[in-house]
Amino acid sequence: MRHRPSTGAEAPLLRLYRPEEIAEALGCSAWWVKDRARRGLIPHTRVGRAYRFTAEHLAGIVSLHEERPKRSVSSAPAGSTVTSPPTARTRAAQPPGPTTAPPTGHLRARPPRRTQYETVA
Repeated sequence: MRHRPSTGAEAPLLRLYRPEEIAEALGCSAWWVKDRARRGLIPHTRVGRAYRFTAEHLAGIVSLHEERPKRSVSSAPAGSTVTSPPTARTRAAQPPGPTTAPPTGHLRARPPRRTQYETVA
């Protein structure tokens, strides 16, 4: 049996993380990680039937779900204040007007599948 000589320039082995470890790092459930990987929504590697992730995959997952502010604070005009959406009280104070919602079809409730007093045959 012949062995290769070991050199100091060999690349270290790539660390693969399990879905549970990625879930812990992201603060979510392992089910979410596996479900997203199964659907092809997050980067991953398949080893046999198992999902495995590298550090680059984790960085990619974070960047995929990153949200940036809609506008920066520096672009807001000086002296403007951030207002919250009107509350129900302010909407109620407005005079009633014609509704602008499109008409919908007639909706009917379904009868319940079982009633409390039905017997199962």
